[in-house]
Amino acid sequence: MKFLKIFQYAYLVFAVLFLYDAISNWSIDRNRSYMSLVFFGLAVFMFFFRKKYRKKFDDRRKQQ
Repeated sequence: MKFLKIFQYAYLVFAVLFLYDAISNWSIDRNRSYMSLVFFGLAVFMFFFRKKYRKKFDDRRKQQ
């Protein structure tokens, strides 16, 4: 289960990288920046999604 927790935080690392990419390319190529912002939002969403289901899985495992 430790692997899933580490992988969950990898989404935050990718979110920061996509946000940096969007900011650094804002004046050069807006379309690329918009795509990076979409991936940033997706990565943040996946972090919270994985966090919720990992917690649910851990609670279910503790009950058994």
